[in-house]
Amino acid sequence: MSNIVITGANRGIGFELAKHYSEAGYSVTAVCRNNSKQLTELDVEIIEGIDVTKTADLLRMKENIGTARIDTLINNAGLLNHDELGELDTRMLRAQYEVNAIAPLRVAEILLDNLESGSKVALITSRMGSIADNGSGSRYGYRMSKAALNAAGKSLALDLKDREIAVVLLHPGYVQTDMVGGRGDISPATAAERLMQRIDELTIETTGSFLHSNGEELPW
Repeated sequence: MSNIVITGANRGIGFELAKHYSEAGYSVTAVCRNNSKQLTELDVEIIEGIDVTKTADLLRMKENIGTARIDTLINNAGLLNHDELGELDTRMLRAQYEVNAIAPLRVAEILLDNLESGSKVALITSRMGSIADNGSGSRYGYRMSKAALNAAGKSLALDLKDREIAVVLLHPGYVQTDMVGGRGDISPATAAERLMQRIDELTIETTGSFLHSNGEELPW
């Protein structure tokens, strides 16, 4: 049975990924800072109390997972603040960078020994991290942090290629989650289904790709 590890799994896209993978028969480890009632109702292993920006918490996550092989690691935990020019909060800019860019790389590094030939790493990013695609401005912390995540993911793909571990950067779409106040074009369930399809299609030949969940290749 394939083992799936998902961060930020207590709600939104992360929860739907945990639900869909569990219902499809996969063994799922759901990592979250705060547990949720809906998550406890799933047939998944839950590691709660994990702040992905804190090394001690990540080491505790690693201790819980042990030496088990991870077939797919999905770094989904994220933070969005609506930064506007003239009202920038440097504390929030740094917080978004810590959660969105540094934490996914640290999670992958700490769980590196659990990844083997054929394993996959999915980084849930955003097209808002695309410099070429930026046509509306603002959202400084989120855009900068996701651009940084894209850069990290590309390097990670190159560094892990010889080990035959594939990496993909995935934009889920404009999803109706709490992060965007329930606005969006698609439901978290639809986003999860599309993301799972993209991860399933990922090969070592396509490692390092930056894709929309609908399959469209996105510009850097």
